[in-house]
Amino acid sequence: MTAKSRLLISLPAGFACLVLAVTGCVAASGTDRPEGGSGPTNARARGDNGDGSYRAPRVPPGPAVFVAHGAPFFAYNNTTVQAGNNPDNDVVLNQVLADPFIVDGNGRFLLNSEVLASAELTSKDPQVVTYKIKPDVKWSDGQPWNCQDFYLAWLAGSGATPYFMPATTRGLDRVNAECRDKNTFVETYRSPYADWRRNYLHHAILPAHVLERETGIADITALSPTSAPAVLKKAGDFWNSSWAGFDAKTMPGSGPYQFDGSTTATQSVLIRNQGWAGSPGGPAMIVLSSVADGTAAVQGLANRQFTVVQPPADPLLADRLRALSGRGVIFEARGGPTAEHLDFNLLRPLFRDPVIRTAFAQCIDRNKLVDELARGIRPETQPLGSLAFLPNDAKYEDLYSDKMIADAQKAQVTLERAGWILGPDGVYSKAGQRLSFAISHDGSPAHSREVELIRTQCRQAGMEIADGATPGGVGDDVTHGRFDVALTTSSRASRVWSLAGHYATNGEFNYQHYSNPEVDVALDVAETEYAEPTQMDALMKADRLLADDLVSLPLFQVPIMWAYTNNIDSVYRQASYGVTWNANEWTVR
Repeated sequence: MTAKSRLLISLPAGFACLVLAVTGCVAASGTDRPEGGSGPTNARARGDNGDGSYRAPRVPPGPAVFVAHGAPFFAYNNTTVQAGNNPDNDVVLNQVLADPFIVDGNGRFLLNSEVLASAELTSKDPQVVTYKIKPDVKWSDGQPWNCQDFYLAWLAGSGATPYFMPATTRGLDRVNAECRDKNTFVETYRSPYADWRRNYLHHAILPAHVLERETGIADITALSPTSAPAVLKKAGDFWNSSWAGFDAKTMPGSGPYQFDGSTTATQSVLIRNQGWAGSPGGPAMIVLSSVADGTAAVQGLANRQFTVVQPPADPLLADRLRALSGRGVIFEARGGPTAEHLDFNLLRPLFRDPVIRTAFAQCIDRNKLVDELARGIRPETQPLGSLAFLPNDAKYEDLYSDKMIADAQKAQVTLERAGWILGPDGVYSKAGQRLSFAISHDGSPAHSREVELIRTQCRQAGMEIADGATPGGVGDDVTHGRFDVALTTSSRASRVWSLAGHYATNGEFNYQHYSNPEVDVALDVAETEYAEPTQMDALMKADRLLADDLVSLPLFQVPIMWAYTNNIDSVYRQASYGVTWNANEWTVR
């Protein structure tokens, strides 16, 4: 079967949130295996027990640390569709809300044995997962952290009732859940789901007792998707909107730190949680300030206003941080979990034609893009050759170097062989249709430069490309199909989740209207197969099929960078959660 005959057009199944270079909305991430090899030594959690579990080490108490990140904290419940697992919320919540699993700097899942005795797949047919919660875990307000909190997370995230608005229902949409007792939470799956450890990431376990108190609901575990709509709506309304902003009375901590009452709209102040059953955090206080201007963050680090900064990836900022090495500043960068790519709207007649997709791929000089946008941060960055894997992944295969050849003349030959005629204005046309389209993006300086480079490169191939900048983000336009080509970013941290979400026929982020039955079969195997070799083989097959169809054009792995003063140890930027994922382990001198 040819690539052309395999490519079908379908309507999308709907959208929860998009992982775009333009929205600040990110998909759940992390993986149960290393991403890109073992990584630097400090990428491992110091509390890694070596058996797949985590227990925080005892570190000497130290002074306060001051962290600069990009945008203000705005949601204690970071799992709603409005919050969308926002990374600036995560960087604040990492030490406030306990997750069942710690995702370390290499992307490995570690059972959080500070709060759980176990979380195990106790049956495969049907799939059953049993969580055993330690009896001594409490919220900072003294109430128990127990099964009712997990039950609320399931009820809200399952999609089984319209009254809750989660960012995604993936995984939980096939679960029935119950509390066997106050410390035993059991999930029974209607169909297999190998990625079950991902169900409650991004701080999904919220205080059910607070919701009960504020809504008058006596027992959240007495509710089910078939309960009275008025009661479900009352619970949903609180879950959706009442954990936004900051309110110390309704936002207790379940991790090593809790909010201090001095938290403001631009600065979050965390103090040690005195009721925490695990090892106390090292820093006496963690003060997190939103600093949108990367230059200001760098200057603040130079002036010792900040201890740690995680500015946006920018070559000029990277150079400025490197220049501070003589002043006791350590700069680090690595390949991040996300990759930039160009996505075609396959409802557009122009892009239903594989000839146009092929010619567009041929005229783009990705090496030039990488030179200007990424190598100044991470010199080893190369053009990306996969939609499923990153360059250091064991199964990575470059599937695009023979398709994206940076040859405008070759692109012209491709077009002319298909009957396209070059007009006197230097733009091709065929049957009255000009080869003219727009690239949608967020209008940021980096993406504007990126699109301008592509426009210039492909203008030489006879394509008229408009700059479709939409300051503030193109998420709404993309989800509603109002685009030709979109410059987007998607996570590779969960290979299966990311690929299925974007490219399965019914994927919740399949805004391209793409459908290929062979891809669907491969992704279904990857999502339901427990054996890693079989799962990886299925992902590789889907990756090759996507490359044959040229549904998206991968550009490069987006680097991440961070810097810190040399009086602090163990600072490492976890790709999806930011630098504070292990802030409790920091030793500050």
